[in-house]
Amino acid sequence: MSDRDLVIYEEDIIRIEALMGRTLKGAEAKCALLVDKDGHLITKQGFTHSLDTTALSALLAGSFASTKEIARLVGEHEFSVLFHQGKKDHIHMSLIGDRAIMAIIFDDRTTIGMVRLYSKEIAQELTKIINKVASSERGSNAGLEPGFASSAEERLDDIFKD
Repeated sequence: MSDRDLVIYEEDIIRIEALMGRTLKGAEAKCALLVDKDGHLITKQGFTHSLDTTALSALLAGSFASTKEIARLVGEHEFSVLFHQGKKDHIHMSLIGDRAIMAIIFDDRTTIGMVRLYSKEIAQELTKIINKVASSERGSNAGLEPGFASSAEERLDDIFKD
């Protein structure tokens, strides 16, 4: 695991999914995905059965990465919201803290204004959860001897070599 990996436990996933479900219902959107900035799907809600959520997650992260460079070129640190409008379906993407991206897919049954309203509201709550998870990870090795992880890894290698 890299130092940017998130380990999110079931109780946090349940809270995240409840928030996302409430947002989908309120905004009358089709589905929502929460993706880490490395392109890994954290969770999804709504009608995602026809989507390749793995590929979509990677592309969403790539889209934000390239847009960050565009922002830099025009004098911004980063754009926190992206919107793509299609003929039938649209995608609203927003940063969740500095570790995740939320994408909401919707159609003409609702408006971008409704999606923005609900996504802004949920973003604050999701940021709190993600920040709590990230801060608890930093302290997760407290109390362990320095080098414990590499020592344990070497012992496991010795056990499974045979």
